[in-house]
Amino acid sequence: MSEIKPAELFSLEGRVMVVSGASSGIGEGCARFLGEMGATVALLDLNEEAGSQAAAAIGEGAIFVKCDVTCEDDCKKAVEAVMNRWGRVDGLVNCAGVIRRDTTIGLSEQDWDISVDVSMKGVFLLSKAVLPVTEAQQSGSIVNIGSGWGISGGPRAVSYCAAKGGVVNMTRAMAIDHGPSNIRVNCVCPGDVDTPMLRDEGRQLGRDMEDWLAESATRPLGRVSRPIDIAMAIYFLVSDLSPWVSGAVIAVDGNGTA
Repeated sequence: MSEIKPAELFSLEGRVMVVSGASSGIGEGCARFLGEMGATVALLDLNEEAGSQAAAAIGEGAIFVKCDVTCEDDCKKAVEAVMNRWGRVDGLVNCAGVIRRDTTIGLSEQDWDISVDVSMKGVFLLSKAVLPVTEAQQSGSIVNIGSGWGISGGPRAVSYCAAKGGVVNMTRAMAIDHGPSNIRVNCVCPGDVDTPMLRDEGRQLGRDMEDWLAESATRPLGRVSRPIDIAMAIYFLVSDLSPWVSGAVIAVDGNGTA
């Protein structure tokens, strides 16, 4: 067995990472952390202004690419832009997602479609665009962002639970299909993370924001998560620290689903 050099295991120097939903929240925090660990990062999002600002904050090793993950052509063009710039893709983090809080009776068809399309179809389409690159390289790591509610159900979130449950099992199927090409596929399932999306949930439910955030902190570890908490788990999965981890579904939720 070759000697393991810890410094090489931890560094992402020379790696190219693609992160969707990267203009804010978990996606932005993930892109920033991967950049700090040495990776070059392509930030994908529909929000051009916020995404460009996030890329600029990371520095020269980052670019913003406008991309609607529900559009196959957009996903293909985004990957083409990355390949034209860097010639490879080493990691993909499928982080784009939306939530619409309501029951089956109350939820509109339009809100069902946007929740499922962005949170689940987007994983499929962007992975479909990246996989031919990683297949050709015979290497790569994909991390899909699920949710604690992709493992267990939650109230007034039927479309989100459906989409994230789909992401969880899609991860397992992708890991089986593409493992022979040395591509690892894993799923990180966050709990409540202090992001614009969490605050939007509170507004959708008509909640007082202070009470909403306090309620979100009532899990055994006693606080709301930060994007960096999730980013560090993602980093583990896209780095050389996890060469034998694939098809895993990892709850990063402060013990919320235990």
